Amino acid sequence: MRTTLLLAALCFTSQIARADDLQPPISVGQRIATCGHSFHIFTYRQVAEMALAAGLKHQLAGLSSIGGSTLQKHWDVPEDKSAAKQALKAAKADVLTLSPIWLPDEAIEQFVKLGIEHNPALRIAVQEYWMPNDEYEPVYPLQTKKKVDHNATDLVKLRDATTRYAKDIEDYVKGINQRLGKDAVVIVPVGLAAVTLREKIVKGEAPGLKAQADLFRDNWGHANPPLQILSSYCHFATIYRRSPAGLPVPSAFKLLKDMSAEDQAKLNTLLQQIAWDTVSTHPLAGVMKPTAAK
Repeated sequence: MRTTLLLAALCFTSQIARADDLQPPISVGQRIATCGHSFHIFTYRQVAEMALAAGLKHQLAGLSSIGGSTLQKHWDVPEDKSAAKQALKAAKADVLTLSPIWLPDEAIEQFVKLGIEHNPALRIAVQEYWMPNDEYEPVYPLQTKKKVDHNATDLVKLRDATTRYAKDIEDYVKGINQRLGKDAVVIVPVGLAAVTLREKIVKGEAPGLKAQADLFRDNWGHANPPLQILSSYCHFATIYRRSPAGLPVPSAFKLLKDMSAEDQAKLNTLLQQIAWDTVSTHPLAGVMKPTAAK
């Protein structure tokens, strides 16, 4: 079973989407509400920057930010203190982005139902994130103090773990959509994209990045700018069903003071490519046409 999953993942990441397999890109700026933790909330403003650079009138509708949070914690916040809930009830969001940690998290479906009730056209994007501690150990309390050498991580094992986690999220999202009777919930495959970037780093194919640990600021896995930007490009591609290729170097790259402007530009291009290749070939990202996704 493990070998089968691994081979499937390797085949998946090597796919390139055909234009006739894709849905038309969204050309109207979207209103975005977000509920998430520190592995996600940076996308709220970074995607806005990307969308504005693409000429889209992107709007920030409401943010609920809680560190180390399940979505249940966001759901438990009273409406008068939750900008995201307020945006959903007022039908002021076109897209809701959510970042669970481990599953099950029943609040995903609660947010979906709340949003759909007030805006039947709402799309909900659930982030599949990279593996904390480089392993799939879905336990609470979170193991934030484990000692991890990211540079020593076996990427074959990491891709296998990420694939198993991704499959769990896919099954969960499929269940919600089946109960809704429509495909309102999509997946943003950040974790799969992150493994691809790490493989590029090990091969010496990621300009300006010398080691896997360059992507993280701690053992747990909080993201440095390159991984943040990759995640945001994945969200941009999912939200707008279009490639981020050609967008300018985001302002977050200014934090990489030891990386030359030339390497920043080259790395930016690579992150855009990885994000689009991953999102555009993922069957539940909502970018592929339904017949192609099957």
